[in-house]
Amino acid sequence: MTDTSSEKLIHAAETFLGKGETTLSAEERRVLEQAIGKKALSVDTSMVFDGKSTFGQRLADGVASFGGSWTFLSIFGAVLVAWVGGNLLLTQLAPDPYPFIFLNLLLSMLAAAQAPVIMMSQNRQSAKDRLVTAHDYECNLKAEIEIMALHDKVDQMRNDDLKQLIAKQQEQIELLMRLVQARAGEAARPESK
Repeated sequence: MTDTSSEKLIHAAETFLGKGETTLSAEERRVLEQAIGKKALSVDTSMVFDGKSTFGQRLADGVASFGGSWTFLSIFGAVLVAWVGGNLLLTQLAPDPYPFIFLNLLLSMLAAAQAPVIMMSQNRQSAKDRLVTAHDYECNLKAEIEIMALHDKVDQMRNDDLKQLIAKQQEQIELLMRLVQARAGEAARPESK
């Protein structure tokens, strides 16, 4: 960072955040630098987050996505109905007669395998939400800084306009005073005929 941009950063930190340069967080420093450099802060956090995903993480997301879909529920319901119906109709030859002990075992194993995968996916979603929240904070902070900078510019323009207006009024007052004095001087002179 050059001396002028460092000075701008210090000035912006003190003016807009009320902090010294050394007390800025990494996010605040990045936002101030981007605001000073007039650079965009927006990024697609989903693309950034998904770009860092491992194969296992993407697999967990896929399993959780399929496990929470109507397709899965429909297939799962159809398999359960077929299993129970088949075992009830084949009373003597049923591979898993009522009370369906083997079906209970399969459902327990499915739940035991599915629960950690869904929890992994939920943890990833929580991490993604934290990333989005942090980015939203940065965008909001930059917007606030930009708005404060605009307020400062508008205030400065208004002050400059007021100074110019006062200067013009002063010129007009001086001109009027000269005119009044000139008229007063003319009135005081004797008229010559």
